[in-house]
Amino acid sequence: MNDVVKLTFYGGVNEIGGNKILLEDKRTRVFLDFGQPFSFGVDYFAGWLQPRPISGLRDYFEFGLLPRIRGLYAREQLAFTGVPYTSPRIDAVFLSHAHFDHVDHIQFLDPKISVYLGVGTKLFLEVMERTSAYCDYGNHRYQTFRTGAKIKVGNVVVEPIHVDHSIPAAYGFIIHMSEGAVVYTGDLRRHGPRNDMTEDFSKKACDCEPIALISEGTRVVENDRRMNYSEEEVKKHAYDLVSKTNRIVFVTQYSRDMDRFRTFYQVARKSGRKLVISPKTAYLLRGLLNDERLNLPDPIKDEEILVYYRKKRSGKFDETDYYAWEREFMDKMVNYEFVTKNQRRLIMSLDFQNLTELVDIRPSPSSHFVYSMSEPFSEEDVEYEVMHNWLNHFKMMFHQLHSSGHLNRQEISSLINDMNPKRVFPIHTENQLLFKKFSKKVQMIEYGKTYKLK
Repeated sequence: MNDVVKLTFYGGVNEIGGNKILLEDKRTRVFLDFGQPFSFGVDYFAGWLQPRPISGLRDYFEFGLLPRIRGLYAREQLAFTGVPYTSPRIDAVFLSHAHFDHVDHIQFLDPKISVYLGVGTKLFLEVMERTSAYCDYGNHRYQTFRTGAKIKVGNVVVEPIHVDHSIPAAYGFIIHMSEGAVVYTGDLRRHGPRNDMTEDFSKKACDCEPIALISEGTRVVENDRRMNYSEEEVKKHAYDLVSKTNRIVFVTQYSRDMDRFRTFYQVARKSGRKLVISPKTAYLLRGLLNDERLNLPDPIKDEEILVYYRKKRSGKFDETDYYAWEREFMDKMVNYEFVTKNQRRLIMSLDFQNLTELVDIRPSPSSHFVYSMSEPFSEEDVEYEVMHNWLNHFKMMFHQLHSSGHLNRQEISSLINDMNPKRVFPIHTENQLLFKKFSKKVQMIEYGKTYKLK
């Protein structure tokens, strides 16, 4: 009975994202996150070659892309796999935040398994299912929480504590187990607008004297190419750019990064411009209004926000051309003709998939394009090259302006030293070995291997 507490890692091992961490305490079994890694299936699938939905988990199991664990998956997902269905042997899944690399594979779970998540995270999932034809997380027994909750599941008590990340409603967890406390960082940063939340988490984690720390390490690399801007610095540089030009400014950013949305919204207001967003972003904002703590503007009522509609079907911008959820914002509708005529008065959100709108908008030469996302891993990436071909064609000026959602290498080192855990398990990183340079307590992890905590 001494070896009752165990950790097994089924994702996030030597890769970014895909966290799937199984905690066991006697007969209690709980997963922390259940996401899809960024490199998921790259050896076997690409582009239109994807696992067949009709076959459930058959294609995933064939190539070892998901663990064959009994009592975890829904009956219909196992129908063609040869793996017999078993009633749930997992007590719960806890989600740290709504990024796909932490939540996407819950779509395969048995609906009888309770899924615990933040109030805001549930809102994100609901909106994504509504606005994407390819997003279906399945039916689950969702249980929501906020900071301050202590959730008892069998022999463990899970304490979610807010952290600052590049999406609202992100949490780290302190899991109180038979042998002591296990701390899981989820994804977090200290240079965002709510660094106070990360400090709350860090302090409480230190106070519990953890027997183990499961730490993300996205930016634990030899040479970090990312500019270490804070969100406030992003806002300052963005305003400097916008205030000194009479050209339109296009912005591409992560759709769920509400801090970045708020940054450009505030820059637009301060510079006397309107912010033009997509119907999908408008719908997300409306959904997140249900969490009053996020303090986001209402895209229908706010006069500084306009909603851009692309041509569809008839090409005449008729209401019947659009999905029901898109029609809600048609009173705020602008199209390419409006943008063309009012370029100097606008900041416009434009993602990679919609660069074709530039053909109709005809931006003036020396207009600006702000790439407000992570620096590309390689300038040889096809999308990076294509994007610059478009910008060069329209004689636009490129700017890289981003604030990361993750701690850098030095900050991870400080976090570990502050918490002083008995063991450190690096996850969500391609560089486990670098952790050993700043802690002698690092346990290198392997996929599917179980580690006992004493």
